[in-house]
Amino acid sequence: MMNLKTGEGASRPVLLIIDDSAINRAVLAEIFRPLYQIEEAENGRDGLARLLARQEEICAVLLDVVMPVMDGIQLLRLLQEQGIPEKIPVFLVTADPSDEVTREAYSLGVMDVIGKPVVPHIVSRRVCSVIELFQARRKLARAVEEQQAEIERQTREIVELNKGMIEALATSIEFRSSESGEHVQRIHDITKILLEETSFGASVPRENAELIAMASIMHDVGKIAIPDAILNKPGRLTPEEFEIMKTHTVQGARLLEKIPQLQQNEIYAYARDIARHHHERWDGRGYPDGLRGDEITPWAQIVSIADVYDALVSKRVYKDSYQVEEALEMIRTGKCGVFNPSLLESFFAVEGRIRRLYRRG
Repeated sequence: MMNLKTGEGASRPVLLIIDDSAINRAVLAEIFRPLYQIEEAENGRDGLARLLARQEEICAVLLDVVMPVMDGIQLLRLLQEQGIPEKIPVFLVTADPSDEVTREAYSLGVMDVIGKPVVPHIVSRRVCSVIELFQARRKLARAVEEQQAEIERQTREIVELNKGMIEALATSIEFRSSESGEHVQRIHDITKILLEETSFGASVPRENAELIAMASIMHDVGKIAIPDAILNKPGRLTPEEFEIMKTHTVQGARLLEKIPQLQQNEIYAYARDIARHHHERWDGRGYPDGLRGDEITPWAQIVSIADVYDALVSKRVYKDSYQVEEALEMIRTGKCGVFNPSLLESFFAVEGRIRRLYRRG
């Protein structure tokens, strides 16, 4: 067994020569040493160990057929199982290039079959051309991977930026209406729980859950158009004031329609629908469009019950918070709106999980 011959330029690619004949190895090494580092092995088993140890450095394998311990065809079968010939070109260099050997070698992924004795300038050209092709392909693959990674990084940044802008817009409305800003985060979390953990949410594609949850935080964005005197009134609204307050649904949809960048985002359709329809009721007595039953989208229904629950169990400028059990009874009996029976069943199934959101911090 022979050692690695580094020669000049230790950073050069490695050419692995596997042949039981020291003379054959020496001839091939002499041809390729000016271009590559040379690694030698005297049988298939030794060659396999060296190849696996230095896969990233080896640029090609020159392989004999007839060898002790493990012959070239046996080695090829092992290499094919691991997909190595697709990444590193293998050349069969043999004194017996019979049709049977050649056919099997090519079927196992060999790039070329070269007969012995070799002609230096011919074997050099055939081997080096393929090595250059593989190296160019590997370089291109790395460049593509790097570009893909960069695109993914930029995409994540854009997503986070969009998310931050959406959260800032929604939270600004909550602060304006004397809320803590946690309301929109709770609506997001409740919406996501109902989408991902209930039978009602199963009607919505799972991959859209985060989009819808993000869209939910813009449900009250239309309140930006409501006068402070109404938005922050500490007592009950008059019928006239309530009519003005109800317009936040239409105003929210219109506001979102006027953001061109948002319209190009997948979130837009969900956000607009939720902003306009999160106060619709299952019995058709909601607003602004009087939608009834399944005319209301599942995500608008989910945000509606999330909004009602959070409003009941949280202190607001116009009321104190209700005890959770009292709030649940109000939802169950329809005192705070009429909901889809299937949605109610799913909501109560995970209410304990939702309740834990209010214990954070």
